Amino acid sequence: MNRKPTFTQMTRCFTLTAYAAAVMAFSTSVFAQQKLQIAGNFAGEHPSSVAVDQVFKKEVARLTNNQLQVDVFPSMQLGGAKENVDAVRSGTLALTWVGGAFLSRIVPELEAVSLPFVFRNRETAFRVIDGPVGAAIDKKLQDKGFIALGWMELGSRNITNSRGPIKNIADLKGLKLRLQPSETHLASFRALGANPVAMDVKELYSALEQRVVDAQENPYTVISASRYSEVQKHLSNSGHFFDFIAVVASKKAFEKLTPEHQKAVREAMMSTITFQRKLAIESEAKALAELKAKMIYTEIAPSALEEMRKATAPVIEDVKKRAGADLVNQVLAEAVKN
Repeated sequence: MNRKPTFTQMTRCFTLTAYAAAVMAFSTSVFAQQKLQIAGNFAGEHPSSVAVDQVFKKEVARLTNNQLQVDVFPSMQLGGAKENVDAVRSGTLALTWVGGAFLSRIVPELEAVSLPFVFRNRETAFRVIDGPVGAAIDKKLQDKGFIALGWMELGSRNITNSRGPIKNIADLKGLKLRLQPSETHLASFRALGANPVAMDVKELYSALEQRVVDAQENPYTVISASRYSEVQKHLSNSGHFFDFIAVVASKKAFEKLTPEHQKAVREAMMSTITFQRKLAIESEAKALAELKAKMIYTEIAPSALEEMRKATAPVIEDVKKRAGADLVNQVLAEAVKN
Protein backbone atom coordinates (compact mmCIF):
# COMPACT_ATOMS: atom_id res chain seq x y z
CA MET A 1 0.00 0.00 0.00
CA ASN A 2 1.42 3.43 -1.03
CA ARG A 3 1.54 6.02 1.70
CA LYS A 4 1.75 9.74 1.23
CA PRO A 5 4.91 11.28 2.74
CA THR A 6 4.32 12.96 6.06
CA PHE A 7 4.86 16.69 6.55
CA THR A 8 8.05 15.95 8.51
CA GLN A 9 9.40 13.77 5.70
CA MET A 10 8.59 16.45 3.11
CA THR A 11 10.31 19.11 5.18
CA ARG A 12 13.40 16.93 5.63
CA CYS A 13 13.53 16.23 1.89
CA PHE A 14 13.24 19.94 1.06
CA THR A 15 15.99 20.78 3.56
CA LEU A 16 18.36 18.18 2.13
CA THR A 17 17.66 19.38 -1.41
CA ALA A 18 18.34 23.00 -0.45
CA TYR A 19 21.51 21.96 1.38
CA ALA A 20 22.76 20.01 -1.64
CA ALA A 21 22.06 23.00 -3.92
CA ALA A 22 23.96 25.29 -1.58
CA VAL A 23 26.93 22.92 -1.47
CA MET A 24 26.95 22.71 -5.27
CA ALA A 25 26.79 26.51 -5.57
CA PHE A 26 29.62 26.93 -3.08
CA SER A 27 31.74 24.30 -4.83
CA THR A 28 31.15 25.96 -8.19
CA SER A 29 32.12 29.36 -6.73
CA VAL A 30 35.33 27.96 -5.22
CA PHE A 31 36.19 26.14 -8.42
CA ALA A 32 35.60 29.30 -10.45
CA GLN A 33 37.84 31.40 -8.21
CA GLN A 34 41.44 31.67 -9.41
CA LYS A 35 44.54 32.72 -7.52
CA LEU A 36 47.39 34.84 -8.84
CA GLN A 37 50.66 35.14 -6.96
CA ILE A 38 52.74 38.30 -7.30
CA ALA A 39 56.15 38.52 -5.64
CA GLY A 40 58.71 41.28 -5.14
CA ASN A 41 62.01 41.88 -3.41
CA PHE A 42 61.12 45.30 -1.98
CA ALA A 43 60.38 45.74 1.73
CA GLY A 44 56.74 45.76 2.76
CA GLU A 45 56.78 49.50 3.52
CA HIS A 46 58.31 50.45 0.14
CA PRO A 47 55.87 52.48 -2.02
CA SER A 48 55.73 49.73 -4.64
CA SER A 49 54.83 47.04 -2.09
CA VAL A 50 52.21 49.30 -0.52
CA ALA A 51 50.65 50.00 -3.91
CA VAL A 52 50.51 46.33 -4.93
CA ASP A 53 48.96 45.29 -1.63
CA GLN A 54 46.54 48.19 -1.17
CA VAL A 55 45.49 48.82 -4.78
CA PHE A 56 46.28 45.96 -7.15
CA LYS A 57 45.01 43.20 -4.90
CA LYS A 58 41.73 44.98 -4.17
CA GLU A 59 41.13 46.23 -7.72
CA VAL A 60 41.57 42.78 -9.27
CA ALA A 61 39.04 41.34 -6.82
CA ARG A 62 36.60 44.19 -7.46
CA LEU A 63 36.88 44.10 -11.25
CA THR A 64 36.41 40.33 -11.41
CA ASN A 65 33.69 40.10 -8.77
CA ASN A 66 36.12 38.11 -6.60
CA GLN A 67 36.59 35.43 -9.23
CA LEU A 68 40.27 36.34 -9.44
CA GLN A 69 42.21 36.72 -6.20
CA VAL A 70 45.76 38.04 -5.74
CA ASP A 71 48.23 36.83 -3.13
CA VAL A 72 51.02 39.37 -2.53
CA PHE A 73 54.53 38.33 -1.43
CA PRO A 74 56.90 41.29 -0.80
CA SER A 75 60.26 41.29 1.00
CA MET A 76 61.80 38.37 -0.94
CA GLN A 77 59.30 35.90 0.55
CA LEU A 78 59.45 33.87 -2.67
CA GLY A 79 63.15 34.42 -3.34
CA GLY A 80 65.38 37.22 -4.61
CA ALA A 81 64.91 39.32 -7.70
CA LYS A 82 66.62 36.86 -10.05
CA GLU A 83 64.55 33.93 -8.74
CA ASN A 84 61.33 35.91 -9.18
CA VAL A 85 62.21 36.91 -12.74
CA ASP A 86 63.12 33.34 -13.69
CA ALA A 87 59.95 31.97 -12.08
CA VAL A 88 57.77 34.41 -14.01
CA ARG A 89 59.51 33.59 -17.26
CA SER A 90 59.01 29.85 -16.71
CA GLY A 91 55.38 30.30 -15.67
CA THR A 92 55.68 29.02 -12.09
CA LEU A 93 54.99 32.55 -10.75
CA ALA A 94 52.26 34.73 -12.27
CA LEU A 95 53.71 38.22 -11.71
CA THR A 96 56.59 40.16 -10.21
CA TRP A 97 57.49 43.79 -9.64
CA VAL A 98 61.25 44.22 -9.93
CA GLY A 99 63.99 46.73 -10.70
CA GLY A 100 64.39 46.92 -14.46
CA ALA A 101 68.09 46.04 -14.24
CA PHE A 102 67.21 42.49 -13.20
CA LEU A 103 65.53 41.98 -16.57
CA SER A 104 68.37 43.44 -18.63
CA ARG A 105 70.28 40.14 -18.74
CA ILE A 106 67.33 38.72 -20.67
CA VAL A 107 66.25 41.89 -22.49
CA PRO A 108 69.38 44.05 -23.05
CA GLU A 109 67.25 46.78 -24.64
CA LEU A 110 66.36 47.80 -21.07
CA GLU A 111 69.85 49.23 -20.76
CA ALA A 112 68.71 52.05 -23.06
CA VAL A 113 66.72 53.55 -20.16
CA SER A 114 69.50 52.97 -17.61
CA LEU A 115 71.97 55.47 -19.01
CA PRO A 116 74.15 57.42 -16.54
CA PHE A 117 73.28 61.04 -15.77
CA VAL A 118 70.71 61.28 -18.61
CA PHE A 119 67.33 61.84 -16.94
CA ARG A 120 67.18 65.26 -15.28
CA ASN A 121 64.06 64.46 -13.29
CA ARG A 122 61.24 61.93 -12.92
CA GLU A 123 59.01 63.79 -15.38
CA THR A 124 61.57 63.32 -18.16
CA ALA A 125 62.09 59.67 -17.24
CA PHE A 126 58.39 58.86 -17.36
CA ARG A 127 57.86 60.73 -20.61
CA VAL A 128 60.42 58.36 -22.13
CA ILE A 129 59.22 55.08 -20.62
CA ASP A 130 55.51 55.86 -21.21
CA GLY A 131 56.13 56.66 -24.89
CA PRO A 132 57.44 54.84 -27.98
CA VAL A 133 60.64 53.80 -26.19
CA GLY A 134 58.66 51.95 -23.54
CA ALA A 135 56.44 50.35 -26.19
CA ALA A 136 59.53 49.03 -28.00
CA ILE A 137 60.89 47.56 -24.75
CA ASP A 138 57.49 46.02 -23.94
CA LYS A 139 57.63 44.18 -27.28
CA LYS A 140 61.10 42.83 -26.49
CA LEU A 141 59.87 41.62 -23.10
CA GLN A 142 56.98 39.79 -24.74
CA ASP A 143 59.38 38.07 -27.12
CA LYS A 144 61.17 36.68 -24.05
CA GLY A 145 58.09 35.32 -22.30
CA PHE A 146 56.88 38.35 -20.31
CA ILE A 147 53.80 40.55 -20.49
CA ALA A 148 54.70 44.11 -19.49
CA LEU A 149 51.98 45.67 -17.34
CA GLY A 150 53.64 49.03 -16.72
CA TRP A 151 56.41 50.90 -14.97
CA MET A 152 56.54 52.17 -11.41
CA GLU A 153 59.08 54.57 -9.97
CA LEU A 154 62.14 53.13 -8.29
CA GLY A 155 63.74 56.55 -8.41
CA SER A 156 67.00 58.41 -8.59
CA ARG A 157 69.85 56.28 -7.25
CA ASN A 158 72.31 57.66 -4.70
CA ILE A 159 75.46 56.33 -3.05
CA THR A 160 75.94 55.30 0.57
CA ASN A 161 79.25 54.06 1.94
CA SER A 162 81.19 53.26 5.09
CA ARG A 163 84.49 54.79 4.00
CA GLY A 164 83.99 58.56 3.96
CA PRO A 165 82.17 61.51 2.34
CA ILE A 166 81.83 61.42 -1.45
CA LYS A 167 82.19 64.88 -2.97
CA ASN A 168 83.78 64.17 -6.36
CA ILE A 169 85.21 61.50 -8.67
CA ALA A 170 88.39 61.21 -6.61
CA ASP A 171 86.37 59.97 -3.63
CA LEU A 172 85.04 57.07 -5.73
CA LYS A 173 88.46 55.69 -6.60
CA GLY A 174 88.78 52.06 -5.52
CA LEU A 175 85.41 52.09 -3.72
CA LYS A 176 84.03 48.54 -3.61
CA LEU A 177 80.46 49.23 -4.57
CA ARG A 178 77.53 46.82 -4.87
CA LEU A 179 75.42 47.30 -8.00
CA GLN A 180 72.50 45.64 -9.70
CA PRO A 181 73.45 43.10 -12.40
CA SER A 182 73.37 45.62 -15.25
CA GLU A 183 76.37 45.94 -17.52
CA THR A 184 75.58 49.64 -18.02
CA HIS A 185 75.62 50.25 -14.27
CA LEU A 186 78.84 48.30 -13.79
CA ALA A 187 80.60 50.00 -16.71
CA SER A 188 79.53 53.45 -15.47
CA PHE A 189 81.19 53.00 -12.11
CA ARG A 190 84.29 51.47 -13.63
CA ALA A 191 84.53 54.70 -15.66
CA LEU A 192 84.27 56.64 -12.40
CA GLY A 193 87.19 54.72 -10.89
CA ALA A 194 85.19 52.56 -8.48
CA ASN A 195 85.39 48.79 -8.06
CA PRO A 196 81.79 47.70 -8.78
CA VAL A 197 80.43 44.28 -7.80
CA ALA A 198 77.15 42.80 -9.09
CA MET A 199 75.10 41.31 -6.24
CA ASP A 200 71.48 40.33 -5.66
CA VAL A 201 69.70 42.54 -3.17
CA LYS A 202 68.98 39.61 -0.85
CA GLU A 203 72.71 39.42 -0.03
CA LEU A 204 73.30 43.15 0.32
CA TYR A 205 72.58 43.97 3.97
CA SER A 206 74.89 41.26 5.29
CA ALA A 207 77.57 42.18 2.72
CA LEU A 208 77.52 45.78 4.00
CA GLU A 209 77.45 44.68 7.63
CA GLN A 210 80.43 42.37 7.16
CA ARG A 211 82.29 44.93 5.01
CA VAL A 212 82.38 42.57 2.03
CA VAL A 213 81.59 45.76 0.09
CA ASP A 214 82.19 49.38 1.10
CA ALA A 215 79.17 50.90 -0.52
CA GLN A 216 75.87 50.52 -2.33
CA GLU A 217 73.57 52.76 -4.37
CA ASN A 218 69.79 52.93 -4.28
CA PRO A 219 66.94 55.41 -4.18
CA TYR A 220 66.36 57.04 -0.80
CA THR A 221 63.16 55.03 -0.27
CA VAL A 222 64.99 51.72 -0.65
CA ILE A 223 67.91 52.83 1.54
CA SER A 224 65.45 53.77 4.27
CA ALA A 225 63.08 50.79 3.99
CA SER A 226 65.98 48.32 3.85
CA ARG A 227 67.66 49.95 6.88
CA TYR A 228 71.03 50.35 5.18
CA SER A 229 71.66 53.34 7.45
CA GLU A 230 72.30 50.76 10.19
CA VAL A 231 75.39 49.49 8.34
CA GLN A 232 76.41 52.59 6.33
CA LYS A 233 77.57 55.96 7.63
CA HIS A 234 77.72 58.29 4.61
CA LEU A 235 75.12 59.34 2.02
CA SER A 236 75.62 61.47 -1.12
CA ASN A 237 73.12 62.84 -3.65
CA SER A 238 74.83 61.39 -6.73
CA GLY A 239 71.59 60.76 -8.64
CA HIS A 240 73.59 58.86 -11.25
CA PHE A 241 70.71 56.75 -12.63
CA PHE A 242 66.95 57.08 -12.61
CA ASP A 243 65.53 53.61 -12.20
CA PHE A 244 62.18 52.05 -13.02
CA ILE A 245 60.32 49.14 -11.47
CA ALA A 246 59.05 46.81 -14.17
CA VAL A 247 55.77 45.03 -13.51
CA VAL A 248 55.73 41.87 -15.61
CA ALA A 249 53.45 38.87 -15.86
CA SER A 250 54.27 35.42 -17.11
CA LYS A 251 53.11 35.16 -20.71
CA LYS A 252 52.20 31.52 -20.09
CA ALA A 253 50.14 32.30 -16.98
CA PHE A 254 48.57 35.47 -18.40
CA GLU A 255 47.31 33.75 -21.56
CA LYS A 256 45.51 31.15 -19.43
CA LEU A 257 43.26 33.89 -18.05
CA THR A 258 40.02 34.75 -19.78
CA PRO A 259 40.07 37.94 -21.90
CA GLU A 260 37.90 39.60 -19.27
CA HIS A 261 40.33 38.72 -16.50
CA GLN A 262 43.31 39.84 -18.58
CA LYS A 263 41.60 43.19 -19.05
CA ALA A 264 40.89 43.42 -15.32
CA VAL A 265 44.53 42.71 -14.43
CA ARG A 266 45.74 45.41 -16.83
CA GLU A 267 43.24 47.97 -15.54
CA ALA A 268 44.04 47.16 -11.92
CA MET A 269 47.75 47.60 -12.53
CA MET A 270 47.21 50.94 -14.29
CA SER A 271 45.47 52.21 -11.15
CA THR A 272 48.24 50.74 -9.02
CA ILE A 273 50.99 52.48 -11.00
CA THR A 274 49.22 55.85 -10.85
CA PHE A 275 48.91 55.47 -7.07
CA GLN A 276 52.52 54.31 -6.67
CA ARG A 277 54.07 57.15 -8.66
CA LYS A 278 52.31 59.72 -6.48
CA LEU A 279 53.24 57.88 -3.31
CA ALA A 280 56.88 57.63 -4.45
CA ILE A 281 57.20 61.42 -4.55
CA GLU A 282 55.93 61.76 -0.98
CA SER A 283 57.98 58.80 0.24
CA GLU A 284 61.24 60.07 -1.26
CA ALA A 285 61.08 63.36 0.64
CA LYS A 286 60.21 61.58 3.88
CA ALA A 287 62.96 58.97 3.42
CA LEU A 288 65.62 61.59 2.73
CA ALA A 289 64.70 63.52 5.88
CA GLU A 290 64.93 60.33 7.93
CA LEU A 291 68.28 59.37 6.42
CA LYS A 292 69.76 62.82 7.05
CA ALA A 293 68.94 62.36 10.72
CA LYS A 294 70.80 59.03 10.84
CA MET A 295 73.69 59.47 8.38
CA ILE A 296 76.30 62.02 7.33
CA TYR A 297 74.81 63.64 4.22
CA THR A 298 77.11 65.22 1.63
CA GLU A 299 75.88 67.40 -1.25
CA ILE A 300 77.80 66.82 -4.47
CA ALA A 301 78.33 70.12 -6.29
CA PRO A 302 76.83 70.49 -9.80
CA SER A 303 80.34 70.93 -11.23
CA ALA A 304 81.42 67.58 -9.74
CA LEU A 305 78.30 65.88 -11.10
CA GLU A 306 79.06 67.29 -14.55
CA GLU A 307 82.56 65.86 -14.32
CA MET A 308 81.03 62.46 -13.52
CA ARG A 309 78.64 62.76 -16.46
CA LYS A 310 81.51 63.44 -18.86
CA ALA A 311 83.53 60.53 -17.48
CA THR A 312 80.66 58.12 -18.10
CA ALA A 313 79.71 59.42 -21.57
CA PRO A 314 81.71 56.69 -23.41
CA VAL A 315 79.56 54.06 -21.66
CA ILE A 316 76.59 55.21 -23.73
CA GLU A 317 78.37 54.27 -26.95
CA ASP A 318 78.86 50.75 -25.62
CA VAL A 319 75.18 50.52 -24.68
CA LYS A 320 74.28 51.22 -28.29
CA LYS A 321 76.01 48.00 -29.28
CA ARG A 322 73.93 45.92 -26.85
CA ALA A 323 70.60 47.73 -26.80
CA GLY A 324 70.57 49.12 -30.33
CA ALA A 325 71.77 52.54 -31.49
CA ASP A 326 68.32 53.62 -32.72
CA LEU A 327 66.68 52.96 -29.36
CA VAL A 328 69.46 54.67 -27.37
CA ASN A 329 69.44 57.69 -29.68
CA GLN A 330 65.67 57.91 -29.25
CA VAL A 331 66.10 57.96 -25.46
CA LEU A 332 68.75 60.68 -25.67
CA ALA A 333 66.60 62.80 -28.00
CA GLU A 334 63.55 62.50 -25.72
CA ALA A 335 65.59 63.25 -22.60
CA VAL A 336 66.65 66.72 -23.78
CA LYS A 337 63.16 67.86 -24.79
CA ASN A 338 61.54 70.51 -22.64
